[in-house]
Amino acid sequence: MPASEQMASINQNGVINPLPDFRNLGVMMRILVIVSVATLLSEAVRNASLSGWLEASAATIAFVLPVTIISLLVLGVITYWLRRMDYKIAVLCIVVVEIVIVTGIVQFVWILLPELDSISRLIRYWLFTALLSLALIAYFDLRNRTLSPALTEARLQARIRPHFFFNSLNAVLSLMRAEPRRAETALEDLSELFRVLMADNRKLIPLEQELELCKQYLGIESLWLGDRLNVVWRVDDIPGDVMVPPLILQPLLENAVYHGIEPSSKPGTISIDIHKKSENLEILLTNPLSEQARQQAGNKMALANITERLQLHFDAEARLSTRAEGGNFEVRINLPYVKEA
Repeated sequence: MPASEQMASINQNGVINPLPDFRNLGVMMRILVIVSVATLLSEAVRNASLSGWLEASAATIAFVLPVTIISLLVLGVITYWLRRMDYKIAVLCIVVVEIVIVTGIVQFVWILLPELDSISRLIRYWLFTALLSLALIAYFDLRNRTLSPALTEARLQARIRPHFFFNSLNAVLSLMRAEPRRAETALEDLSELFRVLMADNRKLIPLEQELELCKQYLGIESLWLGDRLNVVWRVDDIPGDVMVPPLILQPLLENAVYHGIEPSSKPGTISIDIHKKSENLEILLTNPLSEQARQQAGNKMALANITERLQLHFDAEARLSTRAEGGNFEVRINLPYVKEA
């Protein structure tokens, strides 16, 4: 599917939508698994013997799986419109679409096998289809509610550490007379940083906006770290209309400074490499890691929060991995290459 259309769990306003994105690979796999399990359980209730259950399950799954695959294809095509409807109307549309698909396939089967023609069987299929569709929608809604606190926690994870604020103000005060323009810029950057951390972070934002925030943050840190902080950016090949979750990089850079630069008296380098890889966006952040700072709790909390937010936005199509090797700590993020609509 085109990456520009792949805003999983995001509606037309860029806000998390509880309706699943039927084009998302993770959503498709979850639906196939849940439908298969539900089918096996329903046949287990109707068949007391193991042989009868196995025979009935095989026959039912042979019917249900093609129906599910066709349904996913149809819903994937109309997802764009479904996610712009009122939620209740969209749910009703999904149930109606599913019943129409089931009816069409049942009619086709009856043409080939007239002996299976049965109104009661069709009604049973309708009920099973409607109940299973509603159960799946409820599951995705519950999953969305479970992961949604990660959006609020993102602001808590990216909060200004007291000693960062203290050091920044001291650095600004030292510049007031000697370099007033630089001090003014630092205060503006600090104000912008607070504004972003207090904002509603449910929408995807342009990558350029996230990078600008990160550069402002690192500029403030460099006021008092001086030559100890070196930053290498490799982001020139990325178009400006690429969309990412907010606060996906800034907390990682804060950890990189806190765990990699501050504990050492020697200069250290943080590198940020962002590039397109196939239909994905890959972000690689590398920083030195002192022995006493390896995998501290604050770092794990930030990584866990970012992982949850990636799942919320992109399900199984995004992932975060870390590696500590040769005195360096790496964080690698892969997410769908989504362009601004």
